[in-house]
Amino acid sequence: MKKEFLIFNILILTFSCSTNETKMIVSGNIDGLKKGTIYLQKQQDSVIVSIDSIIVEGNSNFKLETEVNEPDIYYLYLDKNDGDTLNDIITFFGNNGKINIKTSLKNFDSSYEISGSKNTELLQEYFSIIRKFNLQNLDLLEIFYKAQIENNQTKIDSVNTQIENLIKRKYLYTLNFATNNSEFEISPYLAVSQIADANQEFLLKLYDTLPEKIKKSKYGNILQKLTLD
Repeated sequence: MKKEFLIFNILILTFSCSTNETKMIVSGNIDGLKKGTIYLQKQQDSVIVSIDSIIVEGNSNFKLETEVNEPDIYYLYLDKNDGDTLNDIITFFGNNGKINIKTSLKNFDSSYEISGSKNTELLQEYFSIIRKFNLQNLDLLEIFYKAQIENNQTKIDSVNTQIENLIKRKYLYTLNFATNNSEFEISPYLAVSQIADANQEFLLKLYDTLPEKIKKSKYGNILQKLTLD
Protein backbone atom coordinates (compact mmCIF):
# COMPACT_ATOMS: atom_id res chain seq x y z
CA MET A 1 0.00 0.00 0.00
CA LYS A 2 2.82 2.39 0.94
CA LYS A 3 4.62 1.52 -2.31
CA GLU A 4 1.51 2.30 -4.38
CA PHE A 5 1.02 5.58 -2.49
CA LEU A 6 4.65 6.57 -3.15
CA ILE A 7 4.33 5.83 -6.88
CA PHE A 8 1.10 7.85 -6.99
CA ASN A 9 2.81 10.86 -5.37
CA ILE A 10 5.75 10.62 -7.77
CA LEU A 11 3.37 10.62 -10.74
CA ILE A 12 1.57 13.69 -9.40
CA LEU A 13 4.86 15.50 -8.77
CA THR A 14 6.15 14.65 -12.24
CA PHE A 15 2.94 15.85 -13.90
CA SER A 16 2.95 19.02 -11.83
CA CYS A 17 6.56 19.84 -12.71
CA SER A 18 6.05 19.25 -16.42
CA THR A 19 2.94 21.44 -16.38
CA ASN A 20 4.69 24.29 -14.55
CA GLU A 21 7.60 24.14 -16.99
CA THR A 22 5.29 24.90 -19.92
CA LYS A 23 2.75 27.20 -18.29
CA MET A 24 2.68 30.98 -18.55
CA ILE A 25 0.77 32.91 -15.89
CA VAL A 26 0.01 36.53 -16.80
CA SER A 27 -1.27 38.53 -13.86
CA GLY A 28 -1.48 42.17 -12.96
CA ASN A 29 -3.64 45.19 -12.37
CA ILE A 30 -5.36 47.80 -14.53
CA ASP A 31 -5.80 50.85 -12.34
CA GLY A 32 -9.17 52.50 -12.82
CA LEU A 33 -10.83 49.59 -14.60
CA LYS A 34 -14.27 48.86 -13.16
CA LYS A 35 -15.85 46.81 -15.90
CA GLY A 36 -14.60 45.06 -19.01
CA THR A 37 -13.10 41.89 -20.44
CA ILE A 38 -9.38 41.15 -20.63
CA TYR A 39 -8.16 38.71 -23.26
CA LEU A 40 -4.84 36.93 -23.66
CA GLN A 41 -4.30 36.58 -27.40
CA LYS A 42 -1.84 35.10 -29.86
CA GLN A 43 -1.49 34.94 -33.62
CA GLN A 44 -2.22 31.53 -35.11
CA ASP A 45 -2.16 30.97 -38.88
CA SER A 46 -2.25 34.74 -39.55
CA VAL A 47 -5.30 35.17 -37.31
CA ILE A 48 -5.36 36.67 -33.80
CA VAL A 49 -7.17 34.27 -31.45
CA SER A 50 -8.08 34.52 -27.77
CA ILE A 51 -6.61 31.76 -25.63
CA ASP A 52 -7.84 32.92 -22.22
CA SER A 53 -10.02 35.70 -20.85
CA ILE A 54 -11.43 37.15 -17.64
CA ILE A 55 -14.44 39.38 -17.01
CA VAL A 56 -13.71 42.32 -14.73
CA GLU A 57 -16.47 43.62 -12.49
CA GLY A 58 -15.18 45.93 -9.78
CA ASN A 59 -11.83 44.20 -9.19
CA SER A 60 -9.09 45.49 -11.48
CA ASN A 61 -6.74 42.57 -10.78
CA PHE A 62 -6.53 39.82 -13.39
CA LYS A 63 -4.88 36.45 -13.99
CA LEU A 64 -4.63 34.60 -17.29
CA GLU A 65 -2.93 31.31 -18.15
CA THR A 66 -1.82 29.31 -21.16
CA GLU A 67 0.63 26.62 -22.17
CA VAL A 68 3.73 27.83 -24.05
CA ASN A 69 6.18 25.87 -26.14
CA GLU A 70 8.71 28.69 -26.56
CA PRO A 71 8.90 32.47 -26.12
CA ASP A 72 6.55 34.18 -28.57
CA ILE A 73 4.55 37.35 -29.13
CA TYR A 74 1.31 37.64 -27.16
CA TYR A 75 -1.28 40.39 -26.78
CA LEU A 76 -3.16 41.65 -23.74
CA TYR A 77 -6.40 42.97 -25.21
CA LEU A 78 -8.86 45.08 -23.23
CA ASP A 79 -12.50 45.29 -24.25
CA LYS A 80 -13.85 48.13 -22.12
CA ASN A 81 -17.48 47.25 -22.94
CA ASP A 82 -18.17 50.93 -23.60
CA GLY A 83 -19.14 50.72 -27.25
CA ASP A 84 -15.77 52.11 -28.33
CA THR A 85 -14.34 50.01 -31.17
CA LEU A 86 -10.84 51.35 -30.47
CA ASN A 87 -9.99 48.98 -27.66
CA ASP A 88 -6.49 48.78 -26.25
CA ILE A 89 -3.74 46.22 -26.87
CA ILE A 90 -0.40 45.62 -25.16
CA THR A 91 2.11 43.59 -27.16
CA PHE A 92 4.64 41.53 -25.21
CA PHE A 93 6.88 38.49 -25.43
CA GLY A 94 5.41 35.62 -23.46
CA ASN A 95 7.32 32.72 -21.94
CA ASN A 96 6.90 30.04 -19.33
CA GLY A 97 6.71 31.28 -15.75
CA LYS A 98 5.08 34.34 -14.23
CA ILE A 99 4.66 37.63 -16.07
CA ASN A 100 3.25 40.68 -14.33
CA ILE A 101 1.66 43.60 -16.15
CA LYS A 102 0.67 46.84 -14.42
CA THR A 103 -1.08 49.63 -16.28
CA SER A 104 -4.05 51.98 -16.05
CA LEU A 105 -7.34 52.35 -17.85
CA LYS A 106 -6.41 55.86 -18.99
CA ASN A 107 -3.00 54.94 -20.41
CA PHE A 108 -3.47 51.23 -21.01
CA ASP A 109 -1.17 50.75 -23.99
CA SER A 110 1.15 53.74 -23.56
CA SER A 111 2.32 53.63 -19.94
CA TYR A 112 2.63 50.09 -18.63
CA GLU A 113 5.16 48.05 -16.69
CA ILE A 114 5.99 44.41 -17.46
CA SER A 115 8.23 42.08 -15.50
CA GLY A 116 9.13 38.42 -15.95
CA SER A 117 10.22 38.52 -19.61
CA LYS A 118 13.71 39.55 -20.74
CA ASN A 119 12.52 39.54 -24.37
CA THR A 120 9.82 42.06 -23.47
CA GLU A 121 12.33 44.30 -21.70
CA LEU A 122 14.41 44.33 -24.87
CA LEU A 123 11.32 44.88 -27.04
CA GLN A 124 10.39 47.95 -25.01
CA GLU A 125 13.96 49.25 -25.21
CA TYR A 126 13.95 48.78 -28.99
CA PHE A 127 10.64 50.56 -29.56
CA SER A 128 11.62 53.46 -27.30
CA ILE A 129 14.30 54.31 -29.90
CA ILE A 130 12.19 53.40 -32.93
CA ARG A 131 9.52 55.84 -31.78
CA LYS A 132 12.10 58.62 -32.16
CA PHE A 133 12.79 57.51 -35.73
CA ASN A 134 9.06 57.48 -36.45
CA LEU A 135 8.59 60.98 -35.04
CA GLN A 136 11.43 62.27 -37.20
CA ASN A 137 9.79 60.61 -40.19
CA LEU A 138 6.46 62.32 -39.46
CA ASP A 139 8.21 65.70 -39.24
CA LEU A 140 9.89 65.11 -42.59
CA LEU A 141 6.63 64.00 -44.20
CA GLU A 142 4.97 67.22 -43.02
CA ILE A 143 7.74 69.24 -44.67
CA PHE A 144 7.49 67.07 -47.79
CA TYR A 145 3.73 67.62 -48.25
CA LYS A 146 4.12 71.35 -47.63
CA ALA A 147 6.85 71.47 -50.31
CA GLN A 148 4.54 69.65 -52.72
CA ILE A 149 1.82 72.23 -52.16
CA GLU A 150 4.35 75.00 -52.78
CA ASN A 151 5.70 73.08 -55.79
CA ASN A 152 9.20 73.46 -54.35
CA GLN A 153 11.13 70.71 -56.15
CA THR A 154 14.43 71.55 -54.44
CA LYS A 155 12.86 71.07 -51.03
CA ILE A 156 11.09 67.90 -52.18
CA ASP A 157 14.36 66.35 -53.35
CA SER A 158 16.11 67.37 -50.14
CA VAL A 159 13.41 65.85 -47.91
CA ASN A 160 13.33 62.67 -49.99
CA THR A 161 17.05 62.24 -49.37
CA GLN A 162 16.59 62.82 -45.64
CA ILE A 163 13.76 60.26 -45.49
CA GLU A 164 15.87 57.67 -47.32
CA ASN A 165 18.78 58.26 -44.94
CA LEU A 166 16.44 57.98 -41.95
CA ILE A 167 15.13 54.62 -43.21
CA LYS A 168 18.71 53.36 -43.66
CA ARG A 169 19.59 54.45 -40.11
CA LYS A 170 16.48 52.72 -38.79
CA TYR A 171 17.41 49.49 -40.58
CA LEU A 172 21.01 49.65 -39.34
CA TYR A 173 19.86 50.29 -35.79
CA THR A 174 17.53 47.29 -35.96
CA LEU A 175 20.27 45.05 -37.34
CA ASN A 176 22.73 46.18 -34.67
CA PHE A 177 20.18 45.75 -31.89
CA ALA A 178 19.25 42.27 -33.11
CA THR A 179 22.91 41.28 -33.45
CA ASN A 180 23.80 42.56 -29.98
CA ASN A 181 20.94 40.54 -28.48
CA SER A 182 21.30 37.41 -30.62
CA GLU A 183 21.00 35.11 -27.60
CA PHE A 184 17.34 36.06 -27.24
CA GLU A 185 14.31 35.22 -29.39
CA ILE A 186 13.67 38.91 -29.98
CA SER A 187 16.70 38.98 -32.30
CA PRO A 188 15.19 37.00 -35.22
CA TYR A 189 11.73 38.40 -34.37
CA LEU A 190 12.88 41.96 -35.07
CA ALA A 191 14.50 40.84 -38.30
CA VAL A 192 11.38 39.16 -39.67
CA SER A 193 8.88 41.72 -38.36
CA GLN A 194 10.74 45.00 -38.91
CA ILE A 195 13.30 44.55 -41.69
CA ALA A 196 12.24 41.45 -43.63
CA ASP A 197 12.97 43.28 -46.90
CA ALA A 198 16.52 44.18 -45.90
CA ASN A 199 19.51 43.09 -47.96
CA GLN A 200 19.66 39.29 -47.87
CA GLU A 201 23.37 39.41 -47.08
CA PHE A 202 22.71 41.42 -43.91
CA LEU A 203 19.99 39.01 -42.80
CA LEU A 204 22.32 36.06 -43.37
CA LYS A 205 25.04 37.69 -41.27
CA LEU A 206 22.52 38.19 -38.47
CA TYR A 207 21.32 34.60 -38.74
CA ASP A 208 24.90 33.33 -38.46
CA THR A 209 25.30 35.12 -35.12
CA LEU A 210 22.36 33.25 -33.56
CA PRO A 211 23.03 30.39 -31.13
CA GLU A 212 21.63 27.01 -32.22
CA LYS A 213 18.73 27.29 -29.76
CA ILE A 214 17.62 30.60 -31.28
CA LYS A 215 18.15 29.34 -34.85
CA LYS A 216 15.70 26.51 -34.06
CA SER A 217 13.11 28.88 -32.58
CA LYS A 218 9.97 29.96 -34.43
CA TYR A 219 11.42 33.25 -35.64
CA GLY A 220 14.84 31.74 -36.20
CA ASN A 221 13.27 29.34 -38.72
CA ILE A 222 11.41 32.18 -40.43
CA LEU A 223 14.62 34.22 -40.66
CA GLN A 224 16.45 31.28 -42.20
CA LYS A 225 13.80 31.03 -44.92
CA LEU A 226 14.23 34.74 -45.67
CA THR A 227 17.96 34.21 -46.22
CA LEU A 228 17.21 31.44 -48.71
CA ASP A 229 14.61 33.30 -50.81
